[in-house]
Amino acid sequence: MPLYRRLPKRGFTNIFRKHYEIVDLGKLEKISGDFPITPEIMKEHGLIKKPGAVKILGNGDLARSVTVHAHKFSKSAIEKIEKSGGKVVTV
Repeated sequence: MPLYRRLPKRGFTNIFRKHYEIVDLGKLEKISGDFPITPEIMKEHGLIKKPGAVKILGNGDLARSVTVHAHKFSKSAIEKIEKSGGKVVTV
C-alpha cells in the first residue's frame, strides 16, 4: 500500500474562510490628517499589505477624533474610537 494511504488524514481547510488584515488602534494614531481612514489610506501608510477586508482591534489608544472605515471592529475598538469623539463606519 502506498505511503500516502497509510498515513493518517488530519485537519480540514475551509475554502470559504474570510481572511482579514489586522490593524491595532494604536497604529492608526500614526496616520496624521483630518480625513477619514479607509483601507486604501492604511495601505498607503504601510499598515496593511493589500486593501482587502480589514479588522480593527482595540490594542492601544486613540487621542484624536477620527472616522474609521473598515469591515469589522472589535467591541473595545468601537468603544475607544467613540470615546475619543470619532466615528465607526462598517464597509
